[in-house]
Amino acid sequence: MNAELCALFERRLKEMNPGVKNITYDISELYQFMESLPDLTALVLDESICAYVPFDRKRLKELAYQRLSKLAVYNDG
Repeated sequence: MNAELCALFERRLKEMNPGVKNITYDISELYQFMESLPDLTALVLDESICAYVPFDRKRLKELAYQRLSKLAVYNDG
């Protein structure tokens, strides 16, 4: 889910900055984008119980932080 949320934000940034080839952002900008969405929840598959569980804005922010942290470590290399 968070990959899709980050991709949505990145598309928005590209729309707002069409002439910029490489767009960078920090987690606070992603959080601000997430806060700007009127309703942000997701149903995420929990394989341990074979059911979808709701994730609220707070949980999605935590997951976004974890994802971007892993990407930063990977890219720093």
